[in-house]
Amino acid sequence: MSKKVVKIEPEFLVDFLQGVKDPRIDRTKKHELIDILVIAICAVICGAKSWVEIEDFGEAKQEWFSIYLNLENGIPSHDTFRRLFMILDPEKFLEVFIKWVAAVTKNTDLKQICVDGKR
Repeated sequence: MSKKVVKIEPEFLVDFLQGVKDPRIDRTKKHELIDILVIAICAVICGAKSWVEIEDFGEAKQEWFSIYLNLENGIPSHDTFRRLFMILDPEKFLEVFIKWVAAVTKNTDLKQICVDGKR
């Protein structure tokens, strides 16, 4: 019995993250919002549990990230990740992230599992 192969169109995280508004003051922006968000999301998906671990992950994968991201000023510090996420609109970020996950999994048999007891 052969499995049906489903062609999945690539859904790029960066494209979805364009919908997140940067809450920072222009003069304080050393790193692009997209760079910070992509590194943080990738790090957390790979198991990072703290701002320091997110920074460490970014530094370990800097060569790979630099293919896809600007990183003009290198990898942001753990304090930069923390400060940004403290002022980022969590509802908008969640909305964008859920849309990306839904787009990535739309032509698969993957199903959402709510581990927090919510529907």
